[in-house]
Amino acid sequence: MTSPRDVLRWSVARARARLPHPPRAPIEGVAPDLSYLHANRHEPAYTWIGHSSALLQIGGANLLLDPMFSRTASPFRYFGPRRHQPPGLTVAQLPHIDAVLLTHNHYDHLDRWSVRAVAQQAGGAPAYFVPRGLERWFARNLPRRRGVLPHIEGLAWHEGAQLPAGNGPLGLHFLPVQHWSSRTGFDRNASLWGSWAVLHDGFRFWYSGDLGYSNEPREIGERYGPFDAAAIAIGAYEPRWFMRAQHVNPEEAVQVMLDVRAAHAIGVHWGTFSLTDEPLDQPPVDLALALEARGIAPERFMVLRHGETKRLHAEGNRIHPPP
Repeated sequence: MTSPRDVLRWSVARARARLPHPPRAPIEGVAPDLSYLHANRHEPAYTWIGHSSALLQIGGANLLLDPMFSRTASPFRYFGPRRHQPPGLTVAQLPHIDAVLLTHNHYDHLDRWSVRAVAQQAGGAPAYFVPRGLERWFARNLPRRRGVLPHIEGLAWHEGAQLPAGNGPLGLHFLPVQHWSSRTGFDRNASLWGSWAVLHDGFRFWYSGDLGYSNEPREIGERYGPFDAAAIAIGAYEPRWFMRAQHVNPEEAVQVMLDVRAAHAIGVHWGTFSLTDEPLDQPPVDLALALEARGIAPERFMVLRHGETKRLHAEGNRIHPPP
């Protein structure tokens, strides 16, 4: 966790050095394949919206991870970290969302306007699966339809829930990683934070959320893995003296992929909001160097462009269900 003194020290240092430097090359998105996304009911697929937000399609269900569509990652509409890239999918372009999975309550992951907008989709609101301690926030902030709130379920670490899906139920498991929570400055760690394992009979997926390096990914891999694919944070890691405990760098992200026993990984938490000292386009560069140093093929841990969809494939890693 960070202290006010560390925050001040970092803020002064980055102001003096005029950090972060701008990207050295344009960060360009792609037009989303809307016809595929709206028709897909059978193939596992991951579409990067930007930062940590993504559309995950598994078992005929559409899951929205940490939805963030707003202009700024802050409690204010016009102040705070501003979006460098527009969302790869707009709310209006989403297929019908069955469930929203939230990892923690920082403003770049929990955005009030975004979760409210998704709740007002045609056909009814999705279910919201959130860290324990955030149920009351969602009950206060989600819109009611005919006086009824959407389904909100708060989970503690290692608790699970089932989501009905067209091709068999999904197991949703909320799992610990090293991070922290706070939204107001007076509620530090009042709610949980974590990662999500999404388990289907035909596919196993892990989403890291924000994390510093620890033993927990290895324990997740031993208990819930192996995974066919994972989305792992690779950005917001400089300076290391300040960020090490809360955000992995690309080299550590590669180790996290190995620890959780993921056959493939997609790098997230970069290229959208300038939160720390490295340029927005630096994480993919450092990821490529880390993979080369470990002798790991670059296609095993990839990055996507905003709006890009990666069609995923099971690796035959079927094991007994986790406890």
